[in-house]
Amino acid sequence: MRSTKQRVGTTALSRVHFLLLYAAMLVAASGNTALQSVMPAIGREIGISDFWVAVAYTWSAVLWVLFAPYWAEKSDRHGRKVLTLVGLTGFIISTVLCGTVLFLGLEAAIGGGLTFILFGIFRAIYGTFGSATPSATQAYLAAKTRRSGRVAALSALSSSFGLGTIIGPAIAPLFVLPFDGGLAGPMFGFAAIAIAVFTSVLIWLPNDRYARRVGRGAAMSYPSGASTPTGASIVAATSPRGKRLNWKDGRVRSWILAGVAAGHAQAATLTCIGFFVIDRLHLEPHGSETSIAIVMMAGASATLAAQWGLIPRLALKPRALILWGSIIAAAGLGGAVITRDLYGITVSFALASLGFGFTRPGFTGGASLAVPMSEQGSVAGLITAANGISWVAAPALGMALYLVNPNLPFAVSCVLLLALAIWARSRLPSF
Repeated sequence: MRSTKQRVGTTALSRVHFLLLYAAMLVAASGNTALQSVMPAIGREIGISDFWVAVAYTWSAVLWVLFAPYWAEKSDRHGRKVLTLVGLTGFIISTVLCGTVLFLGLEAAIGGGLTFILFGIFRAIYGTFGSATPSATQAYLAAKTRRSGRVAALSALSSSFGLGTIIGPAIAPLFVLPFDGGLAGPMFGFAAIAIAVFTSVLIWLPNDRYARRVGRGAAMSYPSGASTPTGASIVAATSPRGKRLNWKDGRVRSWILAGVAAGHAQAATLTCIGFFVIDRLHLEPHGSETSIAIVMMAGASATLAAQWGLIPRLALKPRALILWGSIIAAAGLGGAVITRDLYGITVSFALASLGFGFTRPGFTGGASLAVPMSEQGSVAGLITAANGISWVAAPALGMALYLVNPNLPFAVSCVLLLALAIWARSRLPSF
């Protein structure tokens, strides 16, 4: 079919293959935050402190950070498609188990404390294996993209991860069922979606394992339709394998730090936004998911506007994306501090999401451009780990601030983003 042969920008990927990578990333990201709009209600229904609801995500995030570089390295050896499927499998198993234990807790079949202990254990499966998907998909795309178009291509792909962190909580309430254990419904809904994506990737995404062998583990550049290697692929294939890339490498350090800083601001405020909507609008826990979903959907729309509309048209470089994204997100979080109604919260969160829609592809594209083609797998692992680091401490810190004053997570994150903008202007390279 003609549509399957159409290429995406300057990449060698067809539209169908790009959409498969996009869907896999979207599932991975949605799974990391899918319960943000219903977990506040679940925690309060079961009788668990808001702080411990936030901490339930931490252990999974720690494992995500630890295993992301490992899976990135394995993808060079075993192929990016295989590792994408590994990540999706971990997500499916973890999500079904987490949904089951939350259902039992909501039905009072097991106690609240045991519910969240088991939830944390089963989330660890996602943290261990789920990080394979973003590392593999980013490396798959980078290996098929010319340098001149890599920022735009990675921006388009990374929009799935940024969008997933917003759209997961936004659509989760749609799967809530009308009975006591129905708040666990989103877990089973997302597992079903992941099974469909897994099947599609398995059937339709080309296997790159043999190309990896030819390239000796490097992230090779693939020609658009022939078997003739490009100059970039020859260099990648014949260059010696160096030591594993780490965040201290001067080429990528500043980009990773920028991504971690922006990610902490986003993770802290995203963790608190559901509680913020309930408390600021004086809502009952059960039924509050509708108002939270409205706020989340506005954020999802703003993220799409940034990464599918504004970035391609403005053609901003990575440093500019981080600089302006930080300023815009700070303005949105500042607005959340002073607003008092659903409309104000929605507009503020949408503005913040617009800014975060700039910062994620900014640091992703900058880090990718900073290293040669042979290190794209390694840098993809660092990028995935940087995204996970944000979920290690930020949710607990954000909720700790929230318990002191509901405005504090947003105010502190606003200051952090403004500081990032000042730092980025002088410290990030321009290319």
